[in-house]
Amino acid sequence: MAVSRALRRLLRIRDLEEEQSRIALESAIGDLRQLEHAQAATVERDRRGRRLFDSSVHTGDLPDRLAGLVEQHAADRAQRALSPRILDAEQDVAGLREDYLDRRVERRQAETLVKESEASEAIDADRKSQQGLDDWFRNRLHRVNLEIKDAQAADSANASGGVSRRVTGPDRATGREVT
Repeated sequence: MAVSRALRRLLRIRDLEEEQSRIALESAIGDLRQLEHAQAATVERDRRGRRLFDSSVHTGDLPDRLAGLVEQHAADRAQRALSPRILDAEQDVAGLREDYLDRRVERRQAETLVKESEASEAIDADRKSQQGLDDWFRNRLHRVNLEIKDAQAADSANASGGVSRRVTGPDRATGREVT
């Protein structure tokens, strides 16, 4: 019996589920990276605002000082908005990673079942093939032995009648042809 269709179908389904989980995980990781890059840009915006503010203190330029303060406040608001989103994205990534690993384990289990079934089938096929060869050899030996017995019976019958016949066949002990 070949590997059942159900097992092969199960393996295919598990493979597709694993692939979908992997794609979802990669997408969530990409979203997390975008948020982290946005956070890094926010930190850089805050630094630029501080530099602008510090330089305006030395030069006395009021518009630069106000622009520096606005940049710092905008960076602070962006940071406060991004932090919870990043935490949520990290939790999503962790959940999706766990789901992906679960799907991967399930696919590997199905793969193992298919391989074990195929190995079992191969062993059964080898056993049946060997059994067929053994049966053929036994039948051949039996046929040769019958021919030898028939020839011996004919010789003994002919010996009383004067006709002699030579018998050939394999020797049981050595397997060589005997005449």
